[in-house]
Amino acid sequence: MERNFIFTSESVAEGHPDKLCDQISDGVLDIIIKDDPKGRVACETFVTVGLVIVGGEITTKCYVDLPSLVRRIIEEVGYTNPDFGFNYRTCGLLSSISRQSPDIAQGVNRGGAGDQGLMVGYACRETKELMPFPIMMAHKLVRRLAEVRKKGILSYLGPDGKSQVTVKYQNGKPVNVLDVVISSQHTPEMSPRKKQKKLHEGITEEVIKKVIPRKMLDKKTCYHINPTGKFEIGGPQSDTGMTGRKIIVDTYGGMAAHGGGAFSGKDPTKVDRSASYLARYLAKNIVAADLAERCEVQLAYVIGEKQPVSLLCNTFHTGKISEEQMVKIIRKQLDLSPEGIIKKFDLRKPIYRRTACYGHFGREENGFNWEKTDLSPILKKEAGI
Repeated sequence: MERNFIFTSESVAEGHPDKLCDQISDGVLDIIIKDDPKGRVACETFVTVGLVIVGGEITTKCYVDLPSLVRRIIEEVGYTNPDFGFNYRTCGLLSSISRQSPDIAQGVNRGGAGDQGLMVGYACRETKELMPFPIMMAHKLVRRLAEVRKKGILSYLGPDGKSQVTVKYQNGKPVNVLDVVISSQHTPEMSPRKKQKKLHEGITEEVIKKVIPRKMLDKKTCYHINPTGKFEIGGPQSDTGMTGRKIIVDTYGGMAAHGGGAFSGKDPTKVDRSASYLARYLAKNIVAADLAERCEVQLAYVIGEKQPVSLLCNTFHTGKISEEQMVKIIRKQLDLSPEGIIKKFDLRKPIYRRTACYGHFGREENGFNWEKTDLSPILKKEAGI
């Protein structure tokens, strides 16, 4: 029998300092991979009050106008109003870029992994995207925050923000949302208490109730909107940001294990990214094939070597065939090398900045090829089901 419990996941808006950094790092990757598909990129970004620092190891044949790129991304995110304390026109910019180490390159050049490490993928039946319900709701809330801001529905909102969703589970299934947290930056005009009431009502009606299914809300659901009272100072003015600090937001909201490696700013030879996409693809297809109710897949690689040193499937006692049989079928059907993954998902394309916000998984959009379920019929056939 599945247990009863309460579970919480969070997400952050595209103007959150850490997510701003993820977008800049992936923006650099996109512009390089567009003109140099085999370029090697490991790009990190740091933001603080009035300053952006971009660093890392990049080997490429193309030229990147880094200042123009960074300022354009900051503008598109929404830091155009001086009231928000960080502006795409006036912020300072520093860069420190070197080439990829030849010691690493010699292993990658022969098709090996760009680093060692373990990567995890997960899928379950809680949503149509085969993702955990709490993280999908948290992502959709901050995505809706951006939509109502950019469309002028709630024009007083700023780029920075967070969401958090607490869900009650019975017999292992989500049945009710207990708490919803929305913290959204806003213009100074909304700081007075009487204006805060308007902001609370606007976010409740135009964001929360537009996203979370009505059947999951009841009279006891608590809405925590800007719990400190106001959120006027936000973005890099109030908090530093760094690439790769939202790895749980990027994946499964804490519902599954995590290998520890961040994704943004890394080209697909880095298995932290590409093998995590593969692990999600495998887990999702196992669940889509009705071989399990939920599944977690772990892969592990050695730097410079092609094939993973381990592959594990965990179906949490919901599998219709043995986990060992699943592993055998996967190894038979797929090339699990970095080059095999890149080819399978067509990863040498400028698709990455779009992944930097609202999660890398559960996105059935163009370019998110690891979300396809084309392997599920083959898995079913091989399993004899």
